[in-house]
Amino acid sequence: MDDAAVLKKRGYIMGGNLGEGSYAKVKSAFSERLKFDVAVKIIDRKKAPLDFLERFLPREIDILAKVNHRSIIKTYEIFETSDGKVYIVMELGVQGDLLEFIKSKGAMPEDIARKMFRQLCAAIKYCHDSDIVHRDLKCENLLLDKDYHIKLSDFGFSKRLTRDEDGKIIHSKTFCGSAAYAAPEVLQGIPYEPKIYDMWSLGVILYIMVCGSMPYDDSNIRKMLRLQKEHRVHFPKSKNLTMECKDLIYRMLQPDVARRLHIDDVLSHVWMHSTSKKRRSWSLVPSPPGK
Repeated sequence: MDDAAVLKKRGYIMGGNLGEGSYAKVKSAFSERLKFDVAVKIIDRKKAPLDFLERFLPREIDILAKVNHRSIIKTYEIFETSDGKVYIVMELGVQGDLLEFIKSKGAMPEDIARKMFRQLCAAIKYCHDSDIVHRDLKCENLLLDKDYHIKLSDFGFSKRLTRDEDGKIIHSKTFCGSAAYAAPEVLQGIPYEPKIYDMWSLGVILYIMVCGSMPYDDSNIRKMLRLQKEHRVHFPKSKNLTMECKDLIYRMLQPDVARRLHIDDVLSHVWMHSTSKKRRSWSLVPSPPGK
């Protein structure tokens, strides 16, 4: 049975392609039960590598079935067919992802960025408090709902933390995520504390939100690593960022893992609670034609 027939049997009318990889694809579909559009991730076990099938996929399914937070993409149903295909039915990010959004709109005013970043941090706090780490935080994995609220997605590299007999978190060794968002300790192959890794990626995301560009050029990893280890963060002068905003980013992009901010530090940072004095004409919603 093809995907459309399998989904039809389950009460979904398959729509277009949202993305495709070597062993997984994401389709849009209309749910006859829910009466709205959803996203369906379809994984083909026959094409997937063994490491993914034995380690990453079971973790992802376990975590998706348990997480429940307003800023995390909802999972409605997970099922498998006899021919080895796994179907994960999820909430659809109808306004696309944050990377597309920033590419079309440019850097955000701090007030808009703060609102979105608070939503993301609430999702990360929920995960970290539950000893769940994401390990692939990037703008492409932050989807936007109809009201442009952030929805954290893609738990493909996520895991539950394991602790030793003294309650200390056991470090991870697997390189996860994208180089542009990866912390220096991860790029260097040093065993890392996954929650602290997530915090670096959050710093990169906030930089992109308020600057409209990447903090480091990942086309030269060696040079990028040198700048990161020297704790050099260049903020474009043209963006006129507040000192508080730059301070928060700088403290998240801290190469010393012992000094990098934790999620509670970020949530209590002064920038997260300030309001901009500047009035700016900047709207989340695209202007109607003719305006």
